[in-house]
Parts: sequence; C-alpha cells; structure tokens
Amino acid sequence: MRLKTGILIVATALLCVACASAGAPPPGLDDDDRDDGPPGPVQLLFISPAGKPFRAEPGQPYPVSTWFAEADGDGDGRLTRDEFRADASAWFKALDVDGDGRIDMPETTRWEDALVPETTRSGAGRALTQRGRRFQPLGRNELDTYSQGAAPYSLINEPHPIRGADADLSYSVSADEFRAAADRRFAVLDVDGDGVIRLIDLKPTAAQGRSARPR
Repeated sequence: MRLKTGILIVATALLCVACASAGAPPPGLDDDDRDDGPPGPVQLLFISPAGKPFRAEPGQPYPVSTWFAEADGDGDGRLTRDEFRADASAWFKALDVDGDGRIDMPETTRWEDALVPETTRSGAGRALTQRGRRFQPLGRNELDTYSQGAAPYSLINEPHPIRGADADLSYSVSADEFRAAADRRFAVLDVDGDGVIRLIDLKPTAAQGRSARPR
C-alpha cells in the first residue's frame, strides 16, 4: 500500500513539472521576446544633402522624391543653386535649436541620436550586405558606402553632413560654413555643370538599391 502511495506521489510531482515546463519560455527567451514575433518592415530612409531625413513606408516611392519636391521651390522639376542653398538654409535653422547662429555639439548629437539614429546604430551599414546586395563604386556620386554613417542613405558619399560642413574644425558649424558646404554638394550633384539638378539624373542611394530609380 505504501509502495502504491509513493508511486502516485512521484507521478503527480512529475506531471506538475511537465505542465509548468510546457508554459515556460525556452531558455534565453522571456515573455517579452516570445510575444514580439518577427520584426516588422523597415522604413525607407533618405538623408538629403544638407542632412534632413525623409522616410517612407515599405512599398512606397523612395523619399528622395519628397525631398526634391520640397527643395524645388517653383515646382519646375529643376533645382537651381539658389533653391539648393535655400533648402540647406532652412534645415540649418531647424537644427540651430537655440538660435545662436551655429550648430554646436549638443545640436549635432541631437541630429545623430534623435533624428537619424540609423546612422550611428551598430551594424546599420552591414544590414545592406546581409540582404545579399553588394554596392561597388559606380561613379562620381555613388560610392561604396559600407557602414559609413549617413552615406548609404545619401546622394553623396559623406558619412556626416553636419560635421562635414565644419570647415575650421571648431566642433560647431556656422551659417556661412553650411552654405559653403551646400555649394560644394551642389557642384557634386550637378554632374553636367549646367547649373541645375534634375531628379531623374540622381543616382539611387545604396539603401535604395541599384535597380530602383527616382520617379
């Protein structure tokens, strides 16, 4: 009788352990991880020559066209140097949060961490090659931008468009420096030197992919 009772107790204990294990997550997976499921689609990101981010949902046109339409003040389908400068100036004022006429270190950090975290996130550049695509230098404004900050999302191979405008290396950018940087960038994108930039002439960014063309 005692033997049967002991067997019954052991069997009951094993059953309780089995039930508890069935409801527990696998080792290394907590309740939050189990409920998360597969990651959702990643938004499309374009960073303008001045450093302004534009985003679009997967399946939508790549947002380079959104930037171009915003910068093209008269809507004639051509960006002039003055329009390009005006676009850069407007973004400078947005970045100059305290209005002192300079983009200083805290404002630059805000751009990095709050506005374009993709440019500093570990492995952001590697994500492109992990999807089976490799981008090699194609020309003047499309270069190998593997893991180079903003460059995979930009028309120009420039990892940091804000710091890239700091001509005197003072760790802050003045309005004059930002305008001079805009002029340099315009010259890079105006490949034929006719004084205007057309959307159709812009090569796709690395993030956009070689096969995708601006519309």
